[in-house]
Amino acid sequence: MAKEVFLGIDVGSVTTKIALVDKEGQFVDGCMTRTAGKPVNAVQEVMTKLLNQAKTDYEVLGVGTTGSGRNLAGALVNADVIKNEITAHAVAASTYIPNVQTILEIGGQDSKIIILRDGIVTDFAMNTVCAAGTGSFLDHQAIRLGVRIEDFGKLALKSTSPARIAGRCGVFAESDLIHKQQLGYPEEDLLYGLCQALVRNYLSNLALGKEILPTVSFQGGVASNEGMVKAFEEILNMKVVVPDNHQTMGAIGAALLAMENFNFNNVQTKFKGWRVADTNYNSFTTQCNGCSNNCEIITIIEGEIPEDTRKVERERIVARWGGTCGKWDIV
Repeated sequence: MAKEVFLGIDVGSVTTKIALVDKEGQFVDGCMTRTAGKPVNAVQEVMTKLLNQAKTDYEVLGVGTTGSGRNLAGALVNADVIKNEITAHAVAASTYIPNVQTILEIGGQDSKIIILRDGIVTDFAMNTVCAAGTGSFLDHQAIRLGVRIEDFGKLALKSTSPARIAGRCGVFAESDLIHKQQLGYPEEDLLYGLCQALVRNYLSNLALGKEILPTVSFQGGVASNEGMVKAFEEILNMKVVVPDNHQTMGAIGAALLAMENFNFNNVQTKFKGWRVADTNYNSFTTQCNGCSNNCEIITIIEGEIPEDTRKVERERIVARWGGTCGKWDIV
């Protein structure tokens, strides 16, 4: 007998995550892959990976999507719920972490802070501008130092006298790192110095004017870095909790939101089914000349692109958007 589950998909700029929760909201399974600039392929890949590692058959009762590519993913799978990352991360944290009041989330290309009081989001901030406040900053510097990102945190913890690296700007941080490299600073001191720089950047940009209270949850891919966890704990002077499934908390939150929608509305899911993983999708761009905006319209279809894109059958169109006025939108 198939296990009844709710499915969540989180499509980020760097990674795409998928997660399943059962009818009681307990985590069942999940996995992730690199988005690599191809969100459609990434969604298909994580669905395939999940099925390949499954120990039983799954009956999906509801689907939720989140992340920067949530609308695209929602169109692909026919999601029942499409929510932003703030909501998804807050729901997951408040479900699994007792008395959580602050969520620190750092992903590959952005970071966010979420303030909760009594399980309700009262404030938040996002950083999508400065590279020095994201995981890609650490990735890039690890490559420069010849260190595998998987070993970054363990090496950083060996530091006894971390280098003071300017973290306000990614460009300045990199030049400062190169300078200190040339002065002969130990590798571990440079690594932990980078962790401290990123934490200072995060707190000065996102947490400015916000009251950070325990329990503090650290979520996102960067939470795997023990050096970052230690740096946050030192500067905040409080314990920072890293959930077991910190990398997939967004996807878990989306699945929980799908469960909530199912329980509240008691409607059958619109989910297309696991066939999405094997469907051939293509996209093309056309220009609307209806006004001076000359909007570029993106159309995603099932199957091959016809020679005359104006004659593509309506039933093959998965999604279409891009116009300012919404004239062409199909979602």
